[in-house]
Amino acid sequence: MAEKKTEIVKHEPHAEMTFLEHLEVLRWHIIRSLVAIALFGIVMFLSNEFIFDRILFGPKYADFPTYGWFCPFVERMCDAPVFSVQTITIEEKFMTHLKVSIILGIVVAFPYIIWEIWSFVKPGLYAKERNAARGIVWICSFLFLLGISFGYYIITPFALKFLTGWEVATDTIVSTPTLTSYVSSITFYTLPSGIVFEMPIVVYFLTKIGLMSPEFMRQYRRMAIVIILIVAGIITPPDVLSQFLVGIPLFILYEVSIIISKRVIAQQEKEEAAG
Repeated sequence: MAEKKTEIVKHEPHAEMTFLEHLEVLRWHIIRSLVAIALFGIVMFLSNEFIFDRILFGPKYADFPTYGWFCPFVERMCDAPVFSVQTITIEEKFMTHLKVSIILGIVVAFPYIIWEIWSFVKPGLYAKERNAARGIVWICSFLFLLGISFGYYIITPFALKFLTGWEVATDTIVSTPTLTSYVSSITFYTLPSGIVFEMPIVVYFLTKIGLMSPEFMRQYRRMAIVIILIVAGIITPPDVLSQFLVGIPLFILYEVSIIISKRVIAQQEKEEAAG
């Protein structure tokens, strides 16, 4: 009883806040997150030579590590994709530079953004709930950055090789995408991967609120495999190898999510038995 009373006392200060006070607290969390994005974005904007030459156009060069990793197994990955990038409007370079800086600012600031979200949610939780979610900021950040890295080092090189090397009826067509198109493609290959890799965290919270269970995930495992292949097909070019390279990690994440869901259920049953 004493332990429960302590938890309620810790919970009450947040619970007693009015709706407008909640909005005020949330507003400052959002402002601090936007400031972090702006600061990192400025750093990225000022580092344009490194950002564009070594990061954005990194997969375009033969010394990009992915080509060395897969060359012994996939012959077509022994060479870098051949294409040139152009701009067709006066403001395209500047606007693309600004867009890239903002996107990278969000990526780099992501751990801080998650921390701000957690700081807003945490006071409204009981002590046992906070303990159960311990390390959530680091786990979310790790999975997101892992997904971004996977999209950058795996999906992007395979997509560029496949799409720029695609041949049609005539050999007079040369791959010269616009800078805007190229940046959009790189963004599409990386950011969704970072979001998809958050699957275990999503399953954890869905299980906590009773909307997910390990039995449900096992029952619909085959359907999940089909959905995973569809997702892999959407975020990769129509290349079987690329789809499997994306699908396998997603399936592993699905299996890990089942284990997480099982542990959450076991913990809840243990607490109910003890209470």
